[in-house]
Parts: sequence; structure tokens; C-alpha cells
Amino acid sequence: MIVGIGVDVVDVPRFAATLARTPRLLPRLFAPAERVLKPRSLAARYAAKEALIKALGGSDGVHWTDIEIASEASGRPVFSLSGETAETVAARGITAVHLSMSHDAGLATAYVIAEAVESAAPPAVIPALQPAAAPESGAEDELAAVPAVIPALQPAPAPLDEQAGERDPAAAREVAAGGIAGSGASDSDIARKDTA
Repeated sequence: MIVGIGVDVVDVPRFAATLARTPRLLPRLFAPAERVLKPRSLAARYAAKEALIKALGGSDGVHWTDIEIASEASGRPVFSLSGETAETVAARGITAVHLSMSHDAGLATAYVIAEAVESAAPPAVIPALQPAAAPESGAEDELAAVPAVIPALQPAPAPLDEQAGERDPAAAREVAAGGIAGSGASDSDIARKDTA
């Protein structure tokens, strides 16, 4: 059962400029094996990590360098989770995480689906819709014959501060200030924050 989805888009040139201007972000955001990649691949991996955090419902217990994006022999990207992040994902009952990434035309994007084993709770049943009045032709309304069974919905987790639980909150603030994912901050705003 799908318990979370997340998507993120990163402007590759802006991301590369932020990394060049603030080199200390590289070891704060990426696992050692990822740090040697080209900026477009790093941008896609950053988008994947952001999308994972969104699919999880927040960053509490999730750390950037505990999330590594590796590739299967086929080239399919997969998450390799470690440390507290792996424990957090398991504690939330997530049994599978699917990832798709792409980069083109100066943008990198990632889409994540988190799955868990379906709960034993019975599905919620909504009574079939009934027509307001019988049709004049005497034909049965097609809606009355359609069963309306919807699986039980799980409440969404309370919104969390995306910087909460970060191993290095300063890195998260720098990324947010750098506008890597399109925060709307101008380059002059970013430069002022970097020199402050």
C-alpha cells in the first residue's frame, strides 16, 4: 500500500553554482561515493533525497549522508539507507521505496513512492450513490450499480519542520538559502547570507 509520495525539481546550473560557492555543502549532503559525480547527477540525487523526505512526511530522524543513491546493474536508481535514517524508515513501517530520477534541459527531477504492508483494518465502505429522481426513461441509473469501496485512509503525519532532526541544521539552512530547489531567493540574497 502506498503510504507516501514525494517529488522534487532542482535547477542544475543554480545547484552547481551553490556547490561551487559553498564547497562545505558537498560532504554535508552527499555520501562519499556520490561526491565524485558530475553536478547534474548530484542535482538529481539531491532531488531524490528531498523527494524521499517528502514521501516520509518530514525529515525527523533523516540525515542527508545516510541516504545514498546507488544503481543496480541495469542502471535503475535505488536508495541505500544507513544509520538513523534506515532505522526511521523501518520504524515507520515502510517496506519498499521506489525511485525515478531524470535530468534534462538544466533541470533534475526525482519522484519517490514509499510503500508499507497493508494494515489489517477493513476497507471503509461508502454507500452507493442514489439518483435524486428516477430517470424518465425508466432505465436504472448506472451509478446505483457501481459499488463504492474505498480502502481505509491513513491520516497524514503532522507537518514537520524540514530542518528538524538534521544532523547538520546549518547545511539545511544553507541549501534553503541557496535556493537549490527554487526557494525564490535571489543570488544577491544568497551572497549576503554566505558572507554573514
